[in-house]
Parts: sequence; C-alpha cells; structure tokens
Amino acid sequence: MTSPVSPPPPLSGSKCPVDLPDTCPADLSGRQADIFWMKQALALADYAAQQGEVPVGAVLVQGRRRIACGWNCVIARHDPSAHAEVMALRAAGQVLCNYRLLDTTLYVTLEPCPMCAGALVHARVSRLVFAATDPRAGACGSLFNLCRSPLLNHRLAITSGVLAEAAQARLKAFFQSRR
Repeated sequence: MTSPVSPPPPLSGSKCPVDLPDTCPADLSGRQADIFWMKQALALADYAAQQGEVPVGAVLVQGRRRIACGWNCVIARHDPSAHAEVMALRAAGQVLCNYRLLDTTLYVTLEPCPMCAGALVHARVSRLVFAATDPRAGACGSLFNLCRSPLLNHRLAITSGVLAEAAQARLKAFFQSRR
C-alpha cells in the first residue's frame, strides 16, 4: 500500500503566502526601492525554507506595483523547473495575460541559473536585481552572463548585491541545517 501524496503547495503568484505590501511607497526610489522589494523576496525565501525548500524568493514588479511573487518549490512540486524566478514569471503571465512581461523588474535573492536567466530573456523582463551571487550556477555574471549576451535578441539591465549578506546568511543556514 502506498502512502497518500499530499497536495502541492499553492502556485506562487500575485497572492503571496506572506503578508506583503502590494505597492512601493511613493517616497522610495532607486536603491531604496530596490531594498524595499528585495526585503519582500527575502520574506519569500524564508517561506520557501519553512517548506523545506532552498531559500530563494522572487518578486516581479511593474512600476511601483508587485505583479507576482515566487519561491522555490522544486521538492513539493516534484518539478525541476519550479525555481522562484520561473514561478514568478508563470504567475505574472497569468496576471498580465501575456507571456511578454515588458517594463518589469524581477527581484530575486540568488543569481539566476541558466534556465531562469533564459526565461527572463524570453519573457522580455527589463531589469534584474539579485542579492547573492551563485559561483556554481550563476548565469548573470558569475559563470557567464546570459542576460547580457549579444547573441540574443533581448538584454536585461542587471543590479547585483542588494541585501546580499542577508540572502547569503539564509542560504548558509539552510544548507548547514541539512548536513
């Protein structure tokens, strides 16, 4: 007899599993706005860790409004593509009724891998802001830079290092708890 399989967690999406503001305060701009949104991504990374997933969170923003959010749910969904970035892009496509996510910025706590970087290019995301670099699999500057490749028909503006220490601390604590 097999044990019952628990249902997968809710899809990442515009409804975030943690209580977060939907808009950035009007008095925040530039780096302050980046920090505001990255704190939301870190809260989603914490949620992922609570679910037993690698603590990576993502928030997709258009203007001053959050369009979608995502968190790693690879294990719960038995889906190797269920990275935080991909989950946020999937949800945003549903919210905007378009696979092209023009004039958007993705905030994510870890530098995207090749799969996620490719998805960002195909979705035409305008800007990427990430916290921690990923020297093993980072495709936005660490190993190579897919998001800025002249071989592709779209390139993203990239800002790295926003709240990097906080993101690195979460990743380190998560993996130490697994050893």
